[in-house]
Amino acid sequence: MSEVAGGSLPRSDSSVAMESSPPSSSTSSSPPSPSDGPRRLTVTQLEQLKVEEEVFEIYRILRGIAPHTQSFMLELWRDAHIEFLTRGLGLLGPSYHVLDANRPWLCYWIIHSIALLGEPLDSELEDSVVEFLSRCEDKYGGYGGGPGQMPHLATTYAAVNTLVTLGSEMALSSINRASMLKFLLRMKDSSGAFRMHDGGEIDVRACYTAISVASILNVLDVELVKDLGNYILRLPTNDKNLKPPRNQICQTYEGGIAGEPGSEAHGGYTFCGLAAMILINEADRLDLPSLVDWVASRQGVECGFQGRVNKLVDGCYSFWQGGALVLAQRLSPILHKQLESFFIGGVQASVACNKSCNITTGETDLDGNLCGAGTSHAKIEGLSDFGFSFIEKQTECGPLFQSIALQQYILLCSQVLEGGFKDKPGKQRDFYHSCYCLSGLSVSQHSCSKDPSVPPPTRAVLGPYANLLEPVHPLYNVVLNKYYKSHEFFSRL
Repeated sequence: MSEVAGGSLPRSDSSVAMESSPPSSSTSSSPPSPSDGPRRLTVTQLEQLKVEEEVFEIYRILRGIAPHTQSFMLELWRDAHIEFLTRGLGLLGPSYHVLDANRPWLCYWIIHSIALLGEPLDSELEDSVVEFLSRCEDKYGGYGGGPGQMPHLATTYAAVNTLVTLGSEMALSSINRASMLKFLLRMKDSSGAFRMHDGGEIDVRACYTAISVASILNVLDVELVKDLGNYILRLPTNDKNLKPPRNQICQTYEGGIAGEPGSEAHGGYTFCGLAAMILINEADRLDLPSLVDWVASRQGVECGFQGRVNKLVDGCYSFWQGGALVLAQRLSPILHKQLESFFIGGVQASVACNKSCNITTGETDLDGNLCGAGTSHAKIEGLSDFGFSFIEKQTECGPLFQSIALQQYILLCSQVLEGGFKDKPGKQRDFYHSCYCLSGLSVSQHSCSKDPSVPPPTRAVLGPYANLLEPVHPLYNVVLNKYYKSHEFFSRL
């Protein structure tokens, strides 16, 4: 994941002016002190104000033009994006040599983006991708960053998601599930977490990529799940009721999730931690209200998301943060129960959520089985099918973020008219940001849909309705119909 962005600083208004101005002599008769002089803005504040100025100028232009021109400005330039992405599958410039160990990621970023746009791949090109990824597969399991490179959980995740997105029998059957399970078990650490590669780092990202791969390939078992939730919660025993100090767990005092215990909350790791806990049916062990509060607070005045507190907005967090809130949206029964148990306005929160969905309090299923409390044995059963049951259950809650505002940031500030997407105004387009900006655009468009099989209403899509992208399965970030096809295929094995 890219270095996070965003900044929680005052807007470029009177609050900044007041801080930057010397105090008036009429307000105090005390003699001046060295601290009474003008306050200089930090580098972080100056960068934040510069980004705000660039973004607000784009929004001012939108507000000042005729409605038909606004619609043109808010259009998703599909043909340009498809041309940019398809060209990347064929030949990359010399600057991409630094990504030689990330070639499956390039395949995933590009092919997933094309699938989101609803564009089929040429069959010959598809076969070439399958053949290339087969050469990246290690004989002992997992995929490396290129042919002959050591297997790594991150590139394994990228390769598997790419093959699932391609969706052909050739692509799906090319994955050696038996050796994959052995590889995942080798990466399992005694702490319950996973290592990224042999002798590699242990973090929440490794936990998610391992569990996501195992789940989507239908090989998730008790050994892979064992003590994983305890690692994220950093429990030294099997007592799931024990609450450790905040500085010893991955979920921080702010509510977000860090890469490892004691580190700073981060948007990418928050998505990974939440998704992993959902896939092992233990999301109820997280403090979901504080997680939602932290993630929702990362959407700033620019309308996009930042990845951490006091960082700049970044288009890629449209998915990492927006996707985390879409996951939490489907956990509303647990959110309600936790709020009620914490005695912090559970009733009011439930009513607010229900109003956004146009349903009554009585319609909210607080006894749903999504990550519901139960015995360890009961939770283990059916784990391999949990990704399917999670997406099939209708959500009871509306969006937990400003979905139209996020679409505005993506379309106006991240979209490049020549094709592709970028971090923010002033940056260059790339395949990584193209993938996650489009993924974020998709989850924001579909966040108003209770049923994933039903297209969202017109009001949920900013700009022409032709902007609507294919829906994704938010736990894996693969296009939904591709997930269903792979689920059917791997369920037969």
